[in-house]
Amino acid sequence: MNKSLTNKILITLAFLFAYRILAYVPVPGVNADVVAEFFNQNSSNALGLFNMFSGGAAERFSIISLGIMPYITASIIMELLAATFHSIGKMKKERDGMQKYMQIIRYATIFITLVQSIGVSIGLQNLRGSQGQSAIMIEDLNTFIALSALSMLAGTMLLMWLGEQITQKGVGNGISLIIFAGIVSSIPSAIDGTIGLINSGEMNFLVAFLILLVILLTIGAIIYVELGERRIPISYSRKVVMQNQNKRIMNYIPIKVNLSGVIPPIFASAILMFPATIMQSSTNEYVLMINDYLNPNGYLFHILTFFFVIFFAYFYASIVFNAKDIAENLKKQGGFIPGIRPGEGTANYLNTVASHLTLSGSIYLGLVSTLPWLLVKFMGVPFYFGGTSVLIVVQVALDTMRKIEAQIYMNKYQTLSAVGL
Repeated sequence: MNKSLTNKILITLAFLFAYRILAYVPVPGVNADVVAEFFNQNSSNALGLFNMFSGGAAERFSIISLGIMPYITASIIMELLAATFHSIGKMKKERDGMQKYMQIIRYATIFITLVQSIGVSIGLQNLRGSQGQSAIMIEDLNTFIALSALSMLAGTMLLMWLGEQITQKGVGNGISLIIFAGIVSSIPSAIDGTIGLINSGEMNFLVAFLILLVILLTIGAIIYVELGERRIPISYSRKVVMQNQNKRIMNYIPIKVNLSGVIPPIFASAILMFPATIMQSSTNEYVLMINDYLNPNGYLFHILTFFFVIFFAYFYASIVFNAKDIAENLKKQGGFIPGIRPGEGTANYLNTVASHLTLSGSIYLGLVSTLPWLLVKFMGVPFYFGGTSVLIVVQVALDTMRKIEAQIYMNKYQTLSAVGL
């Protein structure tokens, strides 16, 4: 491992460490004990899931208690607009336009964060502890709302900046790694809680072993599918082969079984948690009834998760895999798929293959996001095990390992080129 890669890994770890420090910086004027008590009582619903994705920052009411979800929500909105309106889609593909596109996402993140932070701050005035103490320690409500909203806005924007810095200067996708770090940070407390249930006799050791087995099988299935790909053979004309006889020419097009990666479960979680977070502060009986239906321990939540994951799998696969561009580049390079007409015929063939793989990949993502919860639910165990969190952790870990491996190979090629080999 060379110095450049080591520095990138250290930079990534430093930014993630800064993220974990921010999770312990509270919003001014909040009684953290009352908020923590409230989250302990709601650990099995949407707030518990939201707290897990924020790395425990929500229960501490940290300045980053909203997590990276406002940025993800803004990204979802822009991706949908880019797919719907040609001008926005064209802007995204251009180099200068991409900078403007990202700037719009940042402004949208500011707006969403302000809406969420003001809603949460207003909702806190109705929150009381077991001894009747208020969650707000500042008498003037307007002052508290302004201070709280600005603090959470600053925290979310700082978190977004950390993610972008990791992507540019570190290793891997910064936003995904921040979500990864938040989920992983809750693993020790989950293990400690499980051990406590076993020691107190509330959970049978055999049941705990079955849960561990479900987790390991889920991880194995994720790794197996994520490494799977369809390789479409390519042939080149004799002229192209002779011109590039001293160079390695790829003789196949790899198409992954899961083209959309970790995005669908993240988008699905963001979509389902956004209304649940807003509705939690309401006192309207109908709103609270809808919020109960969206409980992560309920069947409706996981049915919606399944269909949202499938939808976003197709949606994102159509964005990341452009068969027309691949076919045009292949034609320019003098390559073709045996038995398939170059150009439009190749694009149609690639689209057909990609759609078949996306069908399998989307069903796999939907099952992994919901099936582990069903297995644990049937066991009757007071333990929340979400396949979505395991899916995100394993996929982000695999993606980061691939990027580290690619960086190692790139450094090897640069070294060989420098010495004239």
